[in-house]
Amino acid sequence: MIQMNEVTKIYETKNRLGLFHAETRTVTAVQSLTLSIAKGEIVGLLGLNGAGKTTTIRMLSTLLDPTSGSIEIDGMPMADNRRTVQQKVNMIAGGERMLYWRLTGRENLQYFGRLYGLNAAKIRSLSDLLLAEVGLTEAADQPVEQYSKGMKQRLQIARGLINDPEYLFLDEPTLGLDAPIARQLRGTVRSLAKEHGKGILLTSHYLQEVEELCDRVYVLNRGRLLLCDKPDAIVTKVAGLQTAHLQVSGWDEALRPLLQEHLGKLGHPAELTSGVKGSDGNSGSQSEDSYRISVRSTSADLLITELLPWTTQYGLRINGFTCDKPNLEDAIILLSEGRVS
Repeated sequence: MIQMNEVTKIYETKNRLGLFHAETRTVTAVQSLTLSIAKGEIVGLLGLNGAGKTTTIRMLSTLLDPTSGSIEIDGMPMADNRRTVQQKVNMIAGGERMLYWRLTGRENLQYFGRLYGLNAAKIRSLSDLLLAEVGLTEAADQPVEQYSKGMKQRLQIARGLINDPEYLFLDEPTLGLDAPIARQLRGTVRSLAKEHGKGILLTSHYLQEVEELCDRVYVLNRGRLLLCDKPDAIVTKVAGLQTAHLQVSGWDEALRPLLQEHLGKLGHPAELTSGVKGSDGNSGSQSEDSYRISVRSTSADLLITELLPWTTQYGLRINGFTCDKPNLEDAIILLSEGRVS
């Protein structure tokens, strides 16, 4: 496990006020951050204004030293075992960075392999294996400048695995990629964690990607930790419950207490809100017999299967069913707007 313990990073900048005078200013990029990444786990790192994500990744990668606090990897203090830590970690960035375009794909892997101290035979076998795994065997000896964006990103993954790291830091890994390629790379990331046991830290502006992949998510704001929880738990805490809307025919207000009683027996909290006359869910036409019932719940999307026997029992006909389900993007927007403390 990687463990950050109360880590703070403060930058000092100097602004000249004349020929002989300068003003020193301090900026706290990360403040008292505690964070962990276990092997086999995908952890998301999301940020609002001046979040400190980049600084956090650089400290985890040994590129920056914390001002205070400590970082441990598998029980070893990072500050005293820098070279060992560097063998255990690697970073994959999105876009088209961290590759040498005039070198071929194979030459890039050979170069980075030598930086990690691998011998020539090991580099050759690993390069062939990794190029095959990311589907670049046929393009292995082409200059990277001839690669498409998707090919470059696949080579990034191969480069990030050249030292067989136990922990990977992924900074916007699907940035600018077409949907099919991005989906393929998400599958690769999931496989690296769940099948190969690598601990992964993921930053991404594609919040659906974070929801799909991450076991836990840390949300930072101006260097401070706001929240840490499972993605769906963050959505519930910040953006509220889901709301199911049922369009029914044959409704009678006498059924309201019976429905509320039925909801109370379900395995998850549910709240019956006021119903209103509305359009028929299928035809869109107004009908005096059409009535919309709204129910708020942590799992409103599952209510249709639980309510179907009840509606049948009381002679109601379901004309339509919709579910308003907030997502992680809704939660992050609310946090960024300061509408949630």
